Amino acid sequence: MENKKKSFLNYINVFRGLAILLIIAGHTMQFGSNLSLIHTINCEIVCGGTALFIFISGFLFQYLSYKFEYKTYLSKKWVNVILPYFITSIIGIIFCFIYPQTYGNSFDGLNPLIQIPMFLTTGRIHNTPTWFIPMIVLFFFCSWLLLKLEKNGHLYKYLPLMFLITILCPRIDVDYNSIMNLSYLQKYFACLGYVFNGFIHFFSLYVFGMYCSKNKEVIDVFYNKRLLLWILMIGLSGVNVYLSYKGIYSSFTVSKTVLTMLVLGYLKHYDEWLISKPVLNKSLDITAKYSFGLFFVHWYCFFVYNQFFGLEKVIPIVNNNYIFVLGIVILRFIAVTILSMLTLYLGKKLILLINKNANVRMFLGV
Repeated sequence: MENKKKSFLNYINVFRGLAILLIIAGHTMQFGSNLSLIHTINCEIVCGGTALFIFISGFLFQYLSYKFEYKTYLSKKWVNVILPYFITSIIGIIFCFIYPQTYGNSFDGLNPLIQIPMFLTTGRIHNTPTWFIPMIVLFFFCSWLLLKLEKNGHLYKYLPLMFLITILCPRIDVDYNSIMNLSYLQKYFACLGYVFNGFIHFFSLYVFGMYCSKNKEVIDVFYNKRLLLWILMIGLSGVNVYLSYKGIYSSFTVSKTVLTMLVLGYLKHYDEWLISKPVLNKSLDITAKYSFGLFFVHWYCFFVYNQFFGLEKVIPIVNNNYIFVLGIVILRFIAVTILSMLTLYLGKKLILLINKNANVRMFLGV
């Protein structure tokens, strides 16, 4: 492994900021009745941001692998990922206990001392987006194997097979209503299955991120072939909308993989232009720096916002009021993003006020 310190990649940093915004949009901008055509199209556009986040995780893992040492790596992940996950989970666990039905606590009725480890090991109930954390921990554990396979020249040979597995193993749907009638043990394994399903489904994206980091010249190819990629992404999105609407098959990951290639190609190509726009670049940089914290807290802000204004998670369309509903979800996306940023900023200030030498990242992920 090379020991020279790697340079800062502005385009990847910006990409990270955009990825978290797409994830927030996927939660806050859904509208239309379930299984309707408009809702299916809406979800195809705003959902599936996790694919971008997984790609970035793989990219940065490989990019920083020159200093990889397994025990040190796991230790840093404990401090920078798992500890802030545990600490920010306190809010969601409180919501689960105080508003079990409203918040969607499928484990309500169990002893709280049993519920808490069930929440934390599945990450699905107390803070819906954080199923990602138990899943990414699986990638942490097999990190040494991934680098060994890369070093031996075997890892990237299997990328086509990995993408095939992604297609053949689509995401399973686990929500409050779908598991309410199961036993507590069945609910737990359903949520745990969601984590392992995500690991298998997104494995190709993580390795693809590693591949693009190892072979950065391919990012220029993405830009040069952008017209073809646009056609491919729109075509794949159209196919997914049709199959989803017919109840045959649904996966945002395939089209979002092409979107990843497109966005990455554009960002790398226009990187110098972005850097020359200090206000824009700084705004995206701040979003990127807050991205992990935003990931941890935005669901709470989303819940509070919905309760305050009496909104449903998915806004229904009545009397074809599309423009009005679109305005509501756009406003909610902006409000939840700002609320989340403000929460993190104030939380950071409070922690530093208590202890100016505190590692805030350990508490909030920023």
